[in-house]
Amino acid sequence: MYDYLVVGAGLFGATFAQRAKASGKSVLVIEKRKHIAGNAYTEKVEGINVHRYGAHIFHTNDEEVWEYVNKFATFNDYINSPVANYKGEFYNLPFNMNTFHQMWGVNTAQEAEEKIEQSKREALHRFFLEDTGKFSELSTDNFDEESPEYKEWLKDFVPKNLEQQAISLVGNDIYEKLVKGYTEKQWGRPCTELPSFIIRRLPVRFKYDNNYFNAIYQGIPVGGYTSMVEKMLEGIEVRLGVDYLENRDEYNALAKTVVYTGPIDAYFDHRLGALQYRAVRFEDEILDTPDFQGNAVMNYTDRETPWTRIIEHKWFEFGKDENGNDIPKTVISREYSQEWTPADEPYYPVNDDKNQELYQKYKLLADAESEKVSCDRIIFGGRLGEYKYYDMDQVIASALKCFSKL
Repeated sequence: MYDYLVVGAGLFGATFAQRAKASGKSVLVIEKRKHIAGNAYTEKVEGINVHRYGAHIFHTNDEEVWEYVNKFATFNDYINSPVANYKGEFYNLPFNMNTFHQMWGVNTAQEAEEKIEQSKREALHRFFLEDTGKFSELSTDNFDEESPEYKEWLKDFVPKNLEQQAISLVGNDIYEKLVKGYTEKQWGRPCTELPSFIIRRLPVRFKYDNNYFNAIYQGIPVGGYTSMVEKMLEGIEVRLGVDYLENRDEYNALAKTVVYTGPIDAYFDHRLGALQYRAVRFEDEILDTPDFQGNAVMNYTDRETPWTRIIEHKWFEFGKDENGNDIPKTVISREYSQEWTPADEPYYPVNDDKNQELYQKYKLLADAESEKVSCDRIIFGGRLGEYKYYDMDQVIASALKCFSKL
């Protein structure tokens, strides 16, 4: 009998399994897909490590996590600096002085702050007029910010939806060109129908800095994520193409503890209803050219372009192969966000009140599950097991913490 059965060979499962093996425990890892590394899986095409499930850029401020992953890979110094394409206009991301100069022609932080604050004020005026039905009496052109009624409204104002939240943070110009279209494609619904908490903050920097994550530690593992996870799983028995849920009783009997990283609602046969996810579809092309867009990540922020972004994979490793030679071809992936169906890979949870309420009900079932299975206990972890959007470093930190508790 194994000490641990780990269901899923993604980052959570691989991290947990590695720590268990290093502690002298016996571990079996089973994975439904035909490969390890979960959605971080990379596959070499034309000498390029292609991110098969979308761009994965490692970034963290957690020194423990950074030291941990560096045991299994050498990371390059790639810095994520995406570019936004709005109907042929190009803007640097995140929102910084380069963006503001491109949008308004301003050169100083003071000028940029004044532009944003003016836009935010005008938006709040409009929200007030909409809330109070005063469009027939007033306009934003002759608005009186000193009126007692407006001051009282402003004191109690809480954004009703994502649109109001975003505009109240960065103003209308940035929202219209760089937030609205991209977000609506990503979530498949208007920003006015999305909850405000999806965007709690938007990064605004009043300096010339295109470093998107601004984390202490950043990079891409040389040789790709699959190579890194292979090293994490060295010496551990791994079975691929195995569907745990089809024979869970049989697999539970193999180990004292089961670590399940699949969808929590699927584990319980969706008995309380199905949790919602967003899915992503990819269109890949191999191009006989050394360069397509000159950058790893290009976001298309208008609503009309059907894809959300194009990834040019070679630039994650600076266009070089493993021997440091220039790669003559390139591989691009167009990403399309879409509604999830059971035939799709679930990419990220739909983070709204309805789904969180349903997840909490499933969590109660999960907390009591150890009393009902043949193994000693079952642990739910990872992005799908906890119905939570995790960055890669957060997944690894969660797995390390989970094992240390045991």
